[in-house]
Amino acid sequence: MNALLQGLSSCPSFIRWLEEFTLQKDQNAEQHNHLSVTLLHLLKALHNKECPSDVVLDASPLLEVLRSHRWQISSFDEQDAHELFHVLTSSLEDERDNQPHVMHLFDVEFLELQAEPEKQIHFRTQVPAYPLPRQWKLQHPFHGRLTSNMVCKQCQHQSPMRYDTFDSLSLSIPTASWGCPLTLDLCLQHFISRESVKDVVCDNCTKMQTEQIPNRDFIQNKKTTFVKQLKLGKLPQCLCIHLQRLSWSNLGSPLKRNEHVQFGEFLVLDRYKYQRSSLSPTKPAATLSSKIDGLEVSNDRCNPIMMFQNGACSTAYLSPITSPEYISSSYLFRLMAVIVHHGDMHSGHFVTFRRSPVIKNQNIASQQWLWVSDDTVRRTNLQEVLSSNAYLLFYERVQFKPQKVEEK
Repeated sequence: MNALLQGLSSCPSFIRWLEEFTLQKDQNAEQHNHLSVTLLHLLKALHNKECPSDVVLDASPLLEVLRSHRWQISSFDEQDAHELFHVLTSSLEDERDNQPHVMHLFDVEFLELQAEPEKQIHFRTQVPAYPLPRQWKLQHPFHGRLTSNMVCKQCQHQSPMRYDTFDSLSLSIPTASWGCPLTLDLCLQHFISRESVKDVVCDNCTKMQTEQIPNRDFIQNKKTTFVKQLKLGKLPQCLCIHLQRLSWSNLGSPLKRNEHVQFGEFLVLDRYKYQRSSLSPTKPAATLSSKIDGLEVSNDRCNPIMMFQNGACSTAYLSPITSPEYISSSYLFRLMAVIVHHGDMHSGHFVTFRRSPVIKNQNIASQQWLWVSDDTVRRTNLQEVLSSNAYLLFYERVQFKPQKVEEK
């Protein structure tokens, strides 16, 4: 719990969402049982946005709130940080769904949404997209969507697109090839790689077979092989990546994988994002510059080399800020925290690498990194962070602000 709280407190977007979410609650209701209120108090203190009254910040109220949500949590058993992350997100979703949805008398926007069904958007499958409910806007910033696309190998018929929600991306670690390092980019490629699904009923193949046979009373559904591929449909503002380090021996006993997976301070996800069209929009000309955290960077150079992306090369050799590939990215994420597990599959200890809390009234991400182990804190650097065996990675989306370069 300590390690996870340190990681979440380094995500400003999540704290801002909690602040907005808690403001919508009934002020007269008892808030000591609200997970969002308890979590916000802890994260604001760890993020230096709120000074606790006591010298020691007590996190035990968080466990009490989770137990009130009927979670069986023991203080003396070994637990998993990734599981606790999903306990928190699912409990926040339950709290959101259970709060009363009372429509305000002057909520004209909501009334107009219900009164205009003729303006619905239709997808390629001609299924109407009904207006999203008002609580959709209250989704936490870790909420994202995956797209699942299936195409028949025989007739190339594409099934309707499926959407699945996620709070974290759980990536398996592929087997390393000789001479090729394990990178986060390799894990992402393995995650979206195509896979064959056999014995799937194809409606289009069945229809074509029916048209060719005169006696259609004995036609059976034709099963073929489909190719399935996942893509990132909706990217969250805060991205949690879980590296699956659990494996099984030939005897069926659990083993922990201790391979180092290389990752970078910045993460580019454009190539993993689902696009409606294969044509990508043209990039702006080399007369623009971008600002990130007050630093102006020119993108007048082209960098077609993909080998420097997403952990394939250390930032000691390539500065992410000056890389044109990062500047031109539409889906760029910055590393905010890393949770590392020391031990085996039966016992161990979680520590967190996180950015130092920001100075009050400043929204600039700190460049100082900290190593936190319960109540022990020391300063560290980015090189040590990137050399760790990550278990959970917390990234936050970066928004570039293009500006025209002044003519000299």
